[in-house]
This record gives sequence, C-alpha cells and structure tokens, in this order.
Amino acid sequence: MNHAESQYLALLDHVLAKGDERMDRTGVGTRSLFGALIRFDLSGGQVPILTTKRVYWKTALKEMLWFLTGGTNIQDLLRENVRIWSDWPLARYRRETGASITQAEFEERILADDAFAHAWGDLGPVYGKQWRRWLDGSGREHDQIGDLVETLKTNPSSRRMLFHAWNVGELDQMALPPCHMVYQFHVTSRGELNCLLFQRSCDLFLGAAFNFFGAAALVHMLAQQAGLTPGELVWVGGDVHVYLNHQDQVRAQLGREPREFPTMRLLRNPGSIDGYRFADFAVDGYSPHPPIHGDVAV
Repeated sequence: MNHAESQYLALLDHVLAKGDERMDRTGVGTRSLFGALIRFDLSGGQVPILTTKRVYWKTALKEMLWFLTGGTNIQDLLRENVRIWSDWPLARYRRETGASITQAEFEERILADDAFAHAWGDLGPVYGKQWRRWLDGSGREHDQIGDLVETLKTNPSSRRMLFHAWNVGELDQMALPPCHMVYQFHVTSRGELNCLLFQRSCDLFLGAAFNFFGAAALVHMLAQQAGLTPGELVWVGGDVHVYLNHQDQVRAQLGREPREFPTMRLLRNPGSIDGYRFADFAVDGYSPHPPIHGDVAV
C-alpha cells in the first residue's frame, strides 16, 4: 500500500499488536509505543484528512485558527460551535463546586454569561498564549508566530525557525499541557516550506487526525504569507497510544481501505497571519468512510 494514510494505519496496527499495556493519567489505560514518524507530501495541494473514517476537519481548522488568535477561553470556540475543549473546564467546575451540570448546560452558561466564562471557561496559558504571548523570565512577551513569519520572509535558510508551547514555568496553570509541542520549519532551494511537528503524546484514534490536518493547514497559511509553496509535513510522535476503550474502533478502522486525500485551496491572501478566517479555506474531493466514534479520556 503506497497511500500516505497507510503509514498511519500501520502504526495503529503496530500499537495494537506490540504496544505496552499500561495505566495512564486518565485512568482509562492505553496500549503505548514510544517513537513514530509519518511523512505527508503537501506539494500537490493534498492535505492529510484521514479517509478511513470521517474527520470533522472544519472543527480542526477552527481550532487552529483559534490557536493563532492567542485565545485561551472556550467561549470563543463555542461561538464557532466547537466543543472539543469543553471537557477540561467542565471537569474543573464540577470538581470545585460540586454542582451537577450537563455539558450542554455548562456550555450554554459559558456562551450567555461573560463573567461565568471568565471564571470557568479559561484553559490557562495553553497553546495560543504560548505561540503568541510567550512570557520570558524578565516579563517580556514574545510573539513566536510573528517572529517565524518574519524569518521565513527574510532569512529562509535559517535553522532556527521554530516555535513551541512547553513553557515550564506555566505548565501547572494549563488545563492540559501541550501535546503537539514543537513545530520546526525548513525552506528548500525550490521555495517549498516543510514542517516537522513533534508531538510528545498522541491519542492515535481521536487526536492524531486533528493534529495532522491542523499542521497541514498551518503550513498552507505560513507558505502563503512568506511567498512559498507547501512542501512536506513530517509528524514525529513520542508516546503514541491507543486507549483501551478505543481498540474495537481501531480494529474497525483497520478493516477499511484508504481513499484519495482531498485537496485544499486558500481563497484569498490576507495581509497577515492574523487575517485568516474559516471562509478562506476550500477543501475539495473529501469522500471518507463513515465516522467511528469514541469517548475522550480526560
């Protein structure tokens, strides 16, 4: 099998067959391996939206655009009908107040009440904060994304084009420490922009699909801003795992044949990396197998 998605399926199969069964932070348990690499060619406009199950790529794109705003409150996501970050603040609210409240009720209060959202909807200094407002020891903020775009334009041969979110001094304030930690970039002599994403921890069944596409969308945006073309996305995983309550779903997914990846187009060129909106992206030719559902481990 030469399809790029086959690399991902082979990793799933390897984790099920050889993974070390162990208890984890969530109490659910995983089958886990350490160290994996997958390469995706983006040069023809194709993007790695998995086809062996339907991926809700619109949600993944909205999440990436939210990261780029520097936002950390789920109210902004809920306004875009994105609910993938609600579990963590909801769990904190239930734990600290003892209140019995459904996720839908909690989200409705976040949307309707700015004071409640400020008190209970913030995730702490997670991805967007670190990407756009990293705070150093002297109290000075650093816009890692802005600096990256400038370097891509002015010094594309640099080996220092990267950003990361593992701010040791603020980890204990985050709802969830960063999983996709480091993004490093490389520009070829042909003007192709490559990205290597290192992910310290990866939920292969639920999370990986979002990480693959989110990173690919980011490469497209950065390439456009710097006058480059998308090249290759290299994904590297540290602790790659399948939760024990996802094993049947993974086996079902492994029984499906990959289909052709879709392509993505940017419909306009904003004046800066801050100017992108959801309507600026067009995905063509996405024809996946049906969705396969699984619970998020919190």
